Amino acid sequence: MAHDIEVGFQTFLVDGGEEFGAVRDVRPNGDLLVYVENAGDFVLTADSITAVHSKKVIVDVKKLTADVRKAIGHAHDAETL
Repeated sequence: MAHDIEVGFQTFLVDGGEEFGAVRDVRPNGDLLVYVENAGDFVLTADSITAVHSKKVIVDVKKLTADVRKAIGHAHDAETL
């Protein structure tokens, strides 16, 4: 699936949900380097990707590390100030 992903694609936990970041690099093994808003860069493993379409990458929150889940949970904090 990683071969369908390009730098700049937006990342989501659910299709139709709010994006939390953007792909900065696609690694040869299929992992993604993703910039999570308000938190920085994180690696999302290839096995966390559930779908790719319309320049969107959907990932399975259960397959993300605790630090990534925490970062995603605060991705839009600055928008509420």
